[in-house]
Amino acid sequence: MAFPEGFLQELKMRNDLSEVAAPYVTLRRRGRNMVGLCPFHGEKTPSFNIYTENGSFYCFGCGVGGDVISFIMRIENLDYVDAVKFLAQRAGMEMPENSYDDSMSKLRRRIYEANREAARYYYKTLCQPLGREGLDYLHGRMLSDRTIRHFGLGFADDDWTSLTVYLKSLGFTEHELVSANLAVPRRSGNGVFDRFTNRVMFPIIDLRGNVIAFGGRIMTDQKPKYLNTSDTPVFKKSENLFSLNNAKNAGTRTLLLCEGYMDVISVCQAGFTNAVATLGTALTVEQAVLMKRYADEVVICYDADEAGQKATARAIPILRKAGLLVRVLTIPNGKDPDEFIKSQGADGPAAFKAIVEKSGNDTDYRLQRLRADFNLDTPDGKVQYLEAASGVIATLSSAIEQDVYATRLCKEFGVDKNAFMTQLQKRTRRRDRESSRREQQKIRADLSGRNDRINKDKAKAPRSSSAEEALIVYLIRNPDAAEHIAGEIAPEQFQNSLMRRYYEYFLNRIRDGRDAMMNVTADFTADEANKIYQMLGKQAGIAQTRQSLEEYIKVIREESGKLKRDDVGAMSGEDLNRYLEQLRKAKK
Repeated sequence: MAFPEGFLQELKMRNDLSEVAAPYVTLRRRGRNMVGLCPFHGEKTPSFNIYTENGSFYCFGCGVGGDVISFIMRIENLDYVDAVKFLAQRAGMEMPENSYDDSMSKLRRRIYEANREAARYYYKTLCQPLGREGLDYLHGRMLSDRTIRHFGLGFADDDWTSLTVYLKSLGFTEHELVSANLAVPRRSGNGVFDRFTNRVMFPIIDLRGNVIAFGGRIMTDQKPKYLNTSDTPVFKKSENLFSLNNAKNAGTRTLLLCEGYMDVISVCQAGFTNAVATLGTALTVEQAVLMKRYADEVVICYDADEAGQKATARAIPILRKAGLLVRVLTIPNGKDPDEFIKSQGADGPAAFKAIVEKSGNDTDYRLQRLRADFNLDTPDGKVQYLEAASGVIATLSSAIEQDVYATRLCKEFGVDKNAFMTQLQKRTRRRDRESSRREQQKIRADLSGRNDRINKDKAKAPRSSSAEEALIVYLIRNPDAAEHIAGEIAPEQFQNSLMRRYYEYFLNRIRDGRDAMMNVTADFTADEANKIYQMLGKQAGIAQTRQSLEEYIKVIREESGKLKRDDVGAMSGEDLNRYLEQLRKAKK
C-alpha cells in the first residue's frame, strides 16, 4: 500500500488535523495544543488532545491515537486507502496512479454496490405478486406506501437463490456476495445460496447514504424472528444504528432510542424522525458514543415488558458514561411505541409527543422502579426502600443532583434529612473507594503489561519493555541521535519483539533520510500504529534528556545480559560460576 511519501506529506500538510477534526469534536486551545471531548469514547472531561506541531492526536481516556489519516479511518469507518482518497478529495488533490494496493477498497466499493442492487431487488419484489405476503404484513402494521418507499423496505422470497442469480447476472462474483453476507457458501463447497429468504427486508443505511447491511423479519414462526447481516468489511453491527441517517437531520439534539426497526419506522411515520434503534444487539458503548456526536439527550423508548425493562436498566449507565442526558419513556398499559401510536388512532402523534415530553430522567425512572420491590405501607418497607434509594442517588456524580433527590425523598417520607445524608455519604464514599480501587488496579495492570493485548511481551519483561518504549519515543523525537543509539544498542538486545520491530523500522527510515512517522498508518496494523501514538502521547508532557537516554540504554543492556531459565539449565557449572562472578562485579 505504498503511496509516494511526497504525496502523503502534501496530503497531511493540506489537511490540518484540527480543521479535519472540527466537525466531529468541539476543540479549544490549550497552549500549543487543542483539546476536546473524545469522539471515540464517552467522557465528560476533555482528554482528547491534538498536537498541532506534528499533526497527531491522542486521547488519555481511551488510549486512541494517530494522524489525520487514522482519524478519518476511525471516525468514518474507512480503510486506509479510502481514508486517503477522502482526504485527497477534501484537499482537491489527484490520487497517484498505480502506486498502491487498493484491493480492499475495491472490495468495499463492490459490497456497497451489491447492497444497493440488493435493496432495489428486494423493493421490486415487494411490489410484485411474489412479495404480496410481505406487503400485506407492512400494510397490516399500518405503514403507508410513502413510508415503505422512504425506508426502502422490501421482501426476500423463499426461492433461496433468486437474489444471488440476479446479482451474478449483474457481474457480481460469489466472493463479493459472500463478503457482503448477501450469500452463504453451500456446505458442499459448490456454489452459494441467499442469506435472506421469506423475510420482510429493512435496509440499513450509513451516514453517507450507502446501504451497508440488512435486517429481515421472517414471515413464519421460525426462529430467529429477525436475522441481521453479519459483520462485513463495510458494516459492524455494534457500531451502527438503524435510521441514524434520518435522525441526524431531524433538527434536534434529542434522539429517541427504540427497541426495533418497526418501532423506529412507526414513530418516524408519526412525525418523529429523530428515532433510532440498535441492530439486533443490546446497546453498545460504541453506539452510545456515536449518538453523542448527534445528540445531547436520549429518550429510551423500549418496550414495557420485562426484557425491555432489563434492556433499559443496562442502557442507562452506558448512555450516561457517553456524556448523554437520559430520559425514560413510560408507555401506558405496557405498550411499545408502535402499539401505542396505533391504539390512539388519529391522535397517535399528539399522544406520543405528550408522553415523550412528560418522560422522567433516568434517576426518576430507577427510583420509581425500586418502589415495586418494597411494601411502602410498612415502616420496614420504607426503611428498605430509602436505603436502596440512597444507593441509586449515590451513583450521581453531581452533589447538587444528589441534594435535590435527597430533599424530595425526605420530604415525601417524613425522614430527617441529616440522617438520610449520613447514609448517602457512606454510599458515596464506598462508591469513590471502589472507583479508586478499580483505577489503581487498571494502572497496575497497565504498568505490568497484563492488559496489553498488542504488546504481549511486556508482561514477561516489564522493566526492559518500559525502557525500550522510552528509547523508541526518544529516537522518533530526536532522529539526529539515531547513529549514537544504534552504536549503543543492537536490535538483538531488545527483549520485547514488538519494540524490536519498531526500533529496526524507525532506525532504517531515519538512516534513509525519511520522516520517521510519515507512513506508520500504512506500514503497521491499526493496533500496532495506535500503540506507537499511544507511546508518544503518554510521553508528551515528559522531557527526555540525554541523561535519560543513557538510562534507557543502561536498563536495556542490563536486561539483555540476564540469563533466561532455559539458558541457566543448559550451562555447565564452570560457566554458571563465571556468570555469577560477572553479576557480583556489576553490582560493585
